[in-house]
Amino acid sequence: MAKKIAEGALEEKKRYIRPIEEGTALDHLPINSALVILKVLDVKDTPMTAAIRVPSRKMGRKDLVFLEDYFLSKKEKDKIALIAPNATLNMIRGCKVVHKEELSLPDKVEDIVTCINPNCITNHESIGTKFYVYKNPLRVKCHYCEKIMAEKEFRERIK
Repeated sequence: MAKKIAEGALEEKKRYIRPIEEGTALDHLPINSALVILKVLDVKDTPMTAAIRVPSRKMGRKDLVFLEDYFLSKKEKDKIALIAPNATLNMIRGCKVVHKEELSLPDKVEDIVTCINPNCITNHESIGTKFYVYKNPLRVKCHYCEKIMAEKEFRERIK
């Protein structure tokens, strides 16, 4: 009986990704968001690992992303927050978590989302985009043309 319990405990702790020595681990990502995040980050020369739909006590199922020898900028954190609000970011050095933070939606984002309005000045002039982020329901509003985009619309336009 004790052996069965011990085996069950081992299965609960199953690792889906080999730990990294240095870099960034993104945890508590909604399912099917890992590949979107990797595409948006455009980290072609960085060794990376993604696990999709792995068991999670907190979420039921989740995605994970490990980026070896790569640390995120503020702009990259904002991109991820738009895709995966409440994701956990872990900075790892020497195989230890040295910084942990829960990502949250910023109040505004600049040069991250392109405007869906074909008449917006940002689509015709060399002006950076600026959007205000509204949380319930999640949407963004263009500073220039005031076009509001729903979550599905702006996620497809993150650059």
